[in-house]
Amino acid sequence: MCEDRPVTAQPDAATVSPPDLPLGGSLGESRWPPALALLAFMAINIALRVWLPHEGALRVPWAVPAVEAVLLILLLLGPAATARERRWLRPVAVTFVAVLVLAALWATAVLIRDLIDGTGVTQSPSELLASGAVVWLGNNIAFAMLYWLMDGGGPVMRARRPEPVDLAFTQHMSPELAAPGWRPVFLDYLHLGFTNATAFSPTDVMPLSLRAKYTMIVQASVALALFGLIVARSVNAFT
Repeated sequence: MCEDRPVTAQPDAATVSPPDLPLGGSLGESRWPPALALLAFMAINIALRVWLPHEGALRVPWAVPAVEAVLLILLLLGPAATARERRWLRPVAVTFVAVLVLAALWATAVLIRDLIDGTGVTQSPSELLASGAVVWLGNNIAFAMLYWLMDGGGPVMRARRPEPVDLAFTQHMSPELAAPGWRPVFLDYLHLGFTNATAFSPTDVMPLSLRAKYTMIVQASVALALFGLIVARSVNAFT
């Protein structure tokens, strides 16, 4: 004879709460690395403006620090652990990162125009190299922030969905090299930004989606133009 077993009601899918995020804050990772990167770049921008108060690649010197300050506040607030709270933070953060990327591209375009015209900081090798380094660093940080927020829907979504969506890291392609539960954090995307800007092509991170591929193309093209023109101009100025 079969015993009667109590039947437990199954929860409705619409009422099931999303899984808890891993420890380390509501982002699923520490917010300090991107915050410190923004703070460091703000300090470098301010130092450059103190040194070159009337020159520089960026014609509106307060614009980038202002955008970075807002981004810093958004990072410290952080998106909520559940999708029901503070859903406005992610689109606002993505918008300000896009503005930061556009500001970095605009500074690059202005510096390239000055190099072609032979005006501004291009008359002094030291000022040219310093301005070019700040523009190049700003591009790398801006694109690292963009990769970090773009890949797989951002850090919150990546904490819930470990498989690669936009970018495949070495640990994704060779799981035996990764620790259990590994997922990329901001420092991985900062490394991606610097390697893509120096190798002008993917290195150890492969783009999977079209938006990732063309974002990397734009960054590599900008870095190549900066390197070529700044190095050529500096060599001529020093000689």
